[in-house]
Amino acid sequence: MTSYTAGYKNKTISVLSIAGVALTLGMTGCSNSEKTEPTAKVEGEPAAAENIELLNVSYDVARDFYKGYNPLFIEHYKAENPNSNITVNQSHGGSSKQALSVANGLQADVATMNQGSDIELLEQKGLVEADWESKFPDNAVPFTSTIVFLVRKDNPKGIKDWADLTKDGVEIVMANPKVTGNGRYAFLGAYGYGLKAFNKDEAKTKSYVKDVLKNVKVYESGGRAATTTFVQRGIGDVLVTFENEANLAATDFGAGKVDIVYPKYSIKSESPVAIVKTVTDKKGTTAAAKAYLDYLWSEPAQQLAADLYLRPSVKSVLDKNGDKLPPIETFRPNDTFGSWDDIMGNFFSDGGVFDQLAVNAPK
Repeated sequence: MTSYTAGYKNKTISVLSIAGVALTLGMTGCSNSEKTEPTAKVEGEPAAAENIELLNVSYDVARDFYKGYNPLFIEHYKAENPNSNITVNQSHGGSSKQALSVANGLQADVATMNQGSDIELLEQKGLVEADWESKFPDNAVPFTSTIVFLVRKDNPKGIKDWADLTKDGVEIVMANPKVTGNGRYAFLGAYGYGLKAFNKDEAKTKSYVKDVLKNVKVYESGGRAATTTFVQRGIGDVLVTFENEANLAATDFGAGKVDIVYPKYSIKSESPVAIVKTVTDKKGTTAAAKAYLDYLWSEPAQQLAADLYLRPSVKSVLDKNGDKLPPIETFRPNDTFGSWDDIMGNFFSDGGVFDQLAVNAPK
């Protein structure tokens, strides 16, 4: 039986769990932080069940994927390990805020972020192994997304591509690039478009991006908050966000009220994953954490990603979902702007390019 509750260390989270199998008569349960001496086993008595608890700290718009993925994984893990009961807890928020929470002590077993720099931060803190990208396929990126535009029904402002975001009277909603991966990809998507449109002329590109940012009505604290502001509060003419988030709004809580516009050229966003090894080694959950992330590349998990408009890294699954994930020309931020250290330093540090161009952005 699967249940959903809320609340974890004063953070709003989604928690997915399965009921534990009853412990053998005479055994007492123990938490991960408290150990008891094992009770002598009676001959013929079944072994006591192992109880495992994982915490996945993730970015905000991934909540819908993991809401579906966790029960799939739990069923798979139980079939492979019938004497184990596994619970998966979720924490969601802006990707970089989540990474900082882990860096500051939140006991995550796994980190599933939407920006490589967030995992790199944990690597620099010694929480994640230096070769984390080689631990899983596709440089530890199980699925990707891209930046698209969500507009009002029938697109009254005529938003067709990045250039239209500079039109007079167009009000933009986006996540804040200073604190969220969603916002950074949106900003870098506009900047990458400018470099292509103006033949890598930095001055013209910066002028274009500055004009885009002048039209930003709201910078939200995360991608889901930006969607709520645009769809439910009715603020703005266009939401610049991830493809999967835009499709969720268009097919679910914003159905009939919004349309999706695909730019001709956009940025590829990658969602890397890693084991927080210092935590799992301490808890004894390293093997379970690896199994949890390994299963992201399974066919059921990859199809779930496609069903939620995430682009699977397994090509065969991506190819058979081309109807809902149309081809789009994309660029990798690292190929265009350098390493994430370079990107964060040049664009999003205090006084960086974003601060220079977004004069009305929150600090």
